[in-house]
Amino acid sequence: MDGAWIFALAFLCTVISLLASPAQAGYAHFIMDANTGKVLASQNADVKNYPASLTKMMTLYLVFEALHHGRLTWDQRIKMSKHGSSAAPSKLWVRAGTTFTVREAVYGMIVKSANDLAEGMGDHLGGSEAKFAQMMTRKARQLGMSSTTFRNASGLPNKAQVTTARDMAKLGLALQRDFPKEYKMFNTSSFKFRGNTIRGHNRLLTSYQGVDGIKTGYTNASGFNLVSAVNHNGRSVVGVVLGGKTSRSRDNQMAALLDKAVPKASRTHSSEQLIASASTSRTFDLPPASVPLPMFAERRDPVAMQIAAANTVMADAIQTSVAPPTASKRSAWEVQIAAADSKAAALSLLRNARPSILSNYAGIAPYTEAVRSGSATLHRARFTGFDSQEAALSACKDLKAHSYSCVVMSSEG
Repeated sequence: MDGAWIFALAFLCTVISLLASPAQAGYAHFIMDANTGKVLASQNADVKNYPASLTKMMTLYLVFEALHHGRLTWDQRIKMSKHGSSAAPSKLWVRAGTTFTVREAVYGMIVKSANDLAEGMGDHLGGSEAKFAQMMTRKARQLGMSSTTFRNASGLPNKAQVTTARDMAKLGLALQRDFPKEYKMFNTSSFKFRGNTIRGHNRLLTSYQGVDGIKTGYTNASGFNLVSAVNHNGRSVVGVVLGGKTSRSRDNQMAALLDKAVPKASRTHSSEQLIASASTSRTFDLPPASVPLPMFAERRDPVAMQIAAANTVMADAIQTSVAPPTASKRSAWEVQIAAADSKAAALSLLRNARPSILSNYAGIAPYTEAVRSGSATLHRARFTGFDSQEAALSACKDLKAHSYSCVVMSSEG
């Protein structure tokens, strides 16, 4: 074999090796205005990296969701699996067969980044690591995290477990928006665990004004990662730094990015309220197609929130020529993708799902429907405007192909 062929073969092997590599521990950052969705700073935001313990943000999202749906309670005792107890540190050394509470697991993941509690909770919710990873990835798609794949609950090394800075920002925003009460726990710097004080290592919680979360992460493959959220003087910003060389340089880089971004972030909104009612007992709201809803919904005046949401509603209606559905304009058959605990969560699901079917069903209109279920209020996330039941079934099939759950229902149902 002559030199040219040897060079060509070596070059081809190099290319194949690069293409086969699922991620790289390169540097990336992404800073977003949480009120408007505007990108304030970005570098390598869509390059795949390893999430490390940022993975636990999704595990916590699913724990919070299970709490809201009644599948878990805060003081419920969970038996530690053999798989969970064998997880590598950082951990709280809970032995297989013994129990921990859901509350201990949440604080353990937030403060200590405990791999054993994360894996144990994943085993309980999913039945196995693989099944819980499927739940995590499916939820990621529903939240618009198109470049993220999860393989375990803790973030321990796995070459197939990848994410991007942009996707991690979306997850940080979703935690604040969908679980505002539980999100406050991310501001915890220490907690008591079986007589011992467990301290965290997210230094920005105490060193940067307005930072109230969210999560640190590190493995050799990922480098030093950080997702931070600032809520200060009406300005809300979420920032992500991936692939830092050291924890200190990562923190300093995040602080420098926030110094530039926070003053540029929005503080107020103005518009008119735009709400369409189908009946006295059910209300419908058209969600924005591309602009995220305000993320600190529970911390602002409700009227101001409605005004801010209406602003994006009207802009989207102009762009897509879709009017809020009224009782007379709703189609006989509709597609429901979720029944969420809050309107904000339902709107988020609709906003992220809409591009999956918009090109084939231009006349569809997304909306939320508030209904009573026992003592609770659920918010149905639905699409209407289909010409027939067959069209609705076809749209549901398209949604399932994009990892969304859905069901075709009568508009009277």
